[in-house]
Amino acid sequence: MSTRALEWIIERLLFLCAALSVLTTAGIIAVLAFETYEFLREVPILEFLTGTEWTPLFSVPRFGVLPLVAGTTLVSLIAMVVALPMGLLSAIYLSEYASDGVRRVLKPVLELLAGVPTVVYGYFALLFVTPLLQRFIPALSGFNALSPGIVMGIMILPLVSSLAEDAMRGVPRGLREGSYALGATKMQTSLRVVVPAAFSGITAAFILAVSRAIGETMIVAIAAGQQPRLTFDPKVPVETMTAYIVQISLGDTPQGTLEYRTIFAVGMLLFIGTFGLNLVSAWLRERFREEYA
Repeated sequence: MSTRALEWIIERLLFLCAALSVLTTAGIIAVLAFETYEFLREVPILEFLTGTEWTPLFSVPRFGVLPLVAGTTLVSLIAMVVALPMGLLSAIYLSEYASDGVRRVLKPVLELLAGVPTVVYGYFALLFVTPLLQRFIPALSGFNALSPGIVMGIMILPLVSSLAEDAMRGVPRGLREGSYALGATKMQTSLRVVVPAAFSGITAAFILAVSRAIGETMIVAIAAGQQPRLTFDPKVPVETMTAYIVQISLGDTPQGTLEYRTIFAVGMLLFIGTFGLNLVSAWLRERFREEYA
């Protein structure tokens, strides 16, 4: 076989691989869109988006998705409170303070957290973190939003730390040396020079972590309680959008019914949310990206 023919075959194989990913994404969107359309033919979209009760399996069903949105938002906010400061501080240490030997050991160990199965994190939140928190918060329910939120923050911590550290390591050495030449300390250089210079990469890491938290399933399915309620009290059970999808998918709801189609409507809302976050991340990268000669 000639070199030209081999290159032609390789080119077509690479094209098929790229096309397969695009077609897969298009297929997912098409299924979600069709099933969501069928759902919205029976449930008004205003009721779905603004209703405060989510009881699709009750004898008198209610299809207000706000309780699921509130549960998802609450758990994700708790995770961000844990992951973003700790991740940024870890990234600053790894980038600016740690020696090469410490970095080679500490960074892989930190990234091991991302390799732990999420079901393990879920039972860790339920069986260890919740009882521990109940010693300090007696009113904390056995299923709650606080425990899975904290554990989810620990889970996505390596994502924030690794991506933010990569962004800060990409800042030219000359900026640091110029700061030191003006009399700045290492802390001042880190916080007032390096972090602003790497702002686009850091914000992209933050938003990617938010998307990961919103889409997390097993931790909240195990430890949050699966009780849809419109509340921002982290001490009580809640249900997220992903946990509801798991609940219906593993239940006895007949396929093709209105109750079954709720998982596609919720999935479409979740997809739109994470897609919007990705667009914001891309805009921030372009808006605040620094280019150095």
